[in-house]
Amino acid sequence: MTTSPYTSQSAFDGSRMRVLLLVDLHEGAEQQFLDAYEQMRDRVASVPGHLGDQLCQSLENPSQWLITSEWATAPPYHAWVNSDEHIETVRPLTRCAREIRSLRYGIVRETGGATRAAHPRTDGLQKDVRVGDGVIRHALTFTVKPGSESKVAEILAGYAPPEARVDDTTRLRRTTLFMHGNRVVRTVEVEGDLTTALRHVSRQPEIRAVEEALNPHLEQHRDLTDPESARTFFARAAMPPVHHVTRGGPEPAGLTRHALYYPAKEGCGMALARFLATQDETAAADPAGPVHRSTVFQREDIVVRLIDVHGDPETDPVMALGIHGPRKAAVLARLLDGDALGVEGTLRGEREATRLLTHADMALITDRRAAQS
Repeated sequence: MTTSPYTSQSAFDGSRMRVLLLVDLHEGAEQQFLDAYEQMRDRVASVPGHLGDQLCQSLENPSQWLITSEWATAPPYHAWVNSDEHIETVRPLTRCAREIRSLRYGIVRETGGATRAAHPRTDGLQKDVRVGDGVIRHALTFTVKPGSESKVAEILAGYAPPEARVDDTTRLRRTTLFMHGNRVVRTVEVEGDLTTALRHVSRQPEIRAVEEALNPHLEQHRDLTDPESARTFFARAAMPPVHHVTRGGPEPAGLTRHALYYPAKEGCGMALARFLATQDETAAADPAGPVHRSTVFQREDIVVRLIDVHGDPETDPVMALGIHGPRKAAVLARLLDGDALGVEGTLRGEREATRLLTHADMALITDRRAAQS
């Protein structure tokens, strides 16, 4: 996939990926951590796309460790890190740590020592240096018990927003919540450090009250007073962005935000996310299109596309859905689980785009923007 100049994030450019895991251990947990790492290393070594890893200990502070791993491309890493197997694999490691932080990078340039310094490697490298907008995007998704949807929507729409300013370098920019049936999707935009922002939000009394009010309605049990239960819930709820594109030029006035839900057929989630990302790449070059900005989030067979559009998406449902071009609607139909989306009958392409858009469009619960400072 060739990325456009408007792309600031993509898991589909074919470049190798470097993952850094920063670990701060509890006092005296070094041997327990080493044992956990040995078990984890053996399991990760067999994961497709994993090229190797290193375990490093800080020279200044022996309680601080670094695990680096390299991956052939981003998609196999995302498939692994979003799996239940990954949660179980890292569980012994998390019990040793005060804090674990994950950082992910595409490899842009590389040299291989003195003999190759004059001839840097170019295979599997990120081909273009992307221009970002200083915003980190993240999403969470979870399901609630059928019949509780209206109560959950009331809880999520009624809370007071947390303080937007986290510290001198981090602030919350925007939080938007959507529902589709009994599925909730919460998207956040952060300037600065995402981990710091999420920790800040979780400590706010108004947010803790909302989370406690949600607990009886969740399909997946959680106990927020138990760190392992809370960590497992949020690990399973995390839905990382795999592609983000913003059309060039000034932002039009009157943009509205929508989330479109694309449940994939079993095993087709990554292929569906890649298809939508490719479509957005093409659409970004069309100044007349309705979609100004798009972020594709994906976890296993759940794909959500967050779009900022000018005008009503129903005036151009083909472009809004990302199925413009010959046979693109047919491709989407092959990847999409119509039953899970609630679409009756066979999807027959662009002629039924309006019907598909109606089913895919998630209900907006709340959209909170921080005041501009």
